[in-house]
Amino acid sequence: MNRFLLLLTSMVTLTICSQVYADTHVKGYTRSNGTYVQSHYRSGKDGYHNNNWSVKGNVNPHTGKPGTKDRW
Repeated sequence: MNRFLLLLTSMVTLTICSQVYADTHVKGYTRSNGTYVQSHYRSGKDGYHNNNWSVKGNVNPHTGKPGTKDRW
């Protein structure tokens, strides 16, 4: 029974963490106008505007900067 509870707890924790930290690394690139964009992280796409780090009330966990865009 203890093994089952440990396994269940581990699975739930991993599921929650994978959703919370669903971020994507973007490699640096050069735009067509010659401007270089440094590599960075962005929040994972999930179809919800308010989940993005750039939205007010959210904080980018990699930079510590708060969001500045209005919620919908």
